[in-house]
Amino acid sequence: MTIRSIFLAAAAAMAVIMSSIVSHHANAATAEDLRRDADQALTTLYRTSPVAKAISKKAQAVLVFPNVIKAGLVFGGGYGEGVLMEDSKVVDYYNSVTGSFGFQAGAQSYGYAVFLMNDKAVNYLKTSDGWEIGVGPTVVIVNEGAAKNLSTSTLKDDAYAFIFNQQGLMAGVSIEGTKISKIQR
Repeated sequence: MTIRSIFLAAAAAMAVIMSSIVSHHANAATAEDLRRDADQALTTLYRTSPVAKAISKKAQAVLVFPNVIKAGLVFGGGYGEGVLMEDSKVVDYYNSVTGSFGFQAGAQSYGYAVFLMNDKAVNYLKTSDGWEIGVGPTVVIVNEGAAKNLSTSTLKDDAYAFIFNQQGLMAGVSIEGTKISKIQR
């Protein structure tokens, strides 16, 4: 296989991926759907992760993306919509967009919640022209290993992210480099 063939195959795969993401965006959920899905996602997360539930009680706000769709073949992309909740009430709507390049093949869906622990993190989200995870407030991605070492007395970072409901045929999930932007609903 020549380099040209590889790039043509990758370009074709990216076209299919982006078409899928754009199609998903065109059929985006209503505000009520997003609220309901976010509530259900948090309920599931709290049931499976006591640490997430404990952190939620200390958080100033939580950003919930109940369903992100990601696909890739060398080039990849992902898209999802979610809500910002303060005091268990939806205050704003956001999208989550990811692009990637590298060894990857497959598709998956997952959800994630980012617990914003202080005014600095909440204000950055609300006033920035999109927040790229990894730039701005410090975000700790909490996996099972990290969760064992967390307690509400050791929370010192700006935000903690939990990935949940991972399904599909793509290895691993990362939200590093994801751009989160405010949308209208």
